[in-house]
Amino acid sequence: MSKFRGTTVIGLIHKGKAVIAGDGQVTLEDTVVKHTAKKVRKIYKGKVLAGFAGAVADALTLFERMEEKLEEYNGNLPRAAVELARDWRQDRVLRRLEALLIVLDKEHAFLVSGSGEIIEPDDRIIAIGSGAPYAQAVAKALVKHTDLDARDIAEEAIRIASEICIYTNNNVTVLEI
Repeated sequence: MSKFRGTTVIGLIHKGKAVIAGDGQVTLEDTVVKHTAKKVRKIYKGKVLAGFAGAVADALTLFERMEEKLEEYNGNLPRAAVELARDWRQDRVLRRLEALLIVLDKEHAFLVSGSGEIIEPDDRIIAIGSGAPYAQAVAKALVKHTDLDARDIAEEAIRIASEICIYTNNNVTVLEI
């Protein structure tokens, strides 16, 4: 699991908006090799947000597969997530991928893994990577105790996580639908 430690990505649905944010740091062992990586993107005609933690080449494969599943199921994110997880678990090539994926639209947020896990959190806040527990805790507190919008919450969650997690920086990319 140490290969999944080098990032922080958070997604949340709040006040009618879906937002995903990721830091920009890429770490090779104990050295920072990039500060401006983009770990989040819009897929399926800009209607779904996706982010990854793990090996970049593997994540790109997963983005493509998720896009294919969304096309196949006419943008039905729950169905696409289930089918991607099924393929990921059963396919010999996909099974070797070392990444985690979070995907969300304005109604659903999912974590999808190669072990067949599909997790949809009750509070529609989900995070992955080494700084995930910190970012998720910040987001939960801000949703409950402030009037901030989803974008501000996600950005602040990554920034605070970057102050705690050495594998996370404060160069934040935020996408919103």
